[in-house]
Amino acid sequence: MDKNMKTLTVGDIAPLFTLQNQKDETVSLTEALKTGPVLVYFYPKASTPGCTVQACGLRDSKEELNSLCVTVFGVSPDPVAKLARFSDKQSLNFSLLSDEDHAIADAFGVWGEKKFMGKIYDGIHRLSFLIGQDGKVAHVFNKFKTKDHHEVILAHLKSR
Repeated sequence: MDKNMKTLTVGDIAPLFTLQNQKDETVSLTEALKTGPVLVYFYPKASTPGCTVQACGLRDSKEELNSLCVTVFGVSPDPVAKLARFSDKQSLNFSLLSDEDHAIADAFGVWGEKKFMGKIYDGIHRLSFLIGQDGKVAHVFNKFKTKDHHEVILAHLKSR
């Protein structure tokens, strides 16, 4: 993790945002919180292997998440058209949000320096935030593998 990132922690007020989803519809955190908690998960890039496994796990857990009144938002710096292709190809059943200027990733403290195969670059760190209806961060998910991300989230939600 980039030491310069100021990642949100439990109790912090989540930055309110409005972004375009894969259907080019305007989606806002404020509206989503009216129906229950919101899981905001940040992922680096649509249609890559890890991001696909992570998204499909959430897709397959949607019924259970719905029963817990949790709305899911996936956020990446991908443009809307790329999100649409990813969503269609994987039959995703939740909103993927386009944060092309990474302003929301910055606000949540998940945009920062990364290293991959010896290269250093800026990008999204794979973190997820459960935002309570009070608008505060209720939980930060930072210890998971892409294949068990949905299981870690469901286990936490059921233990509350």
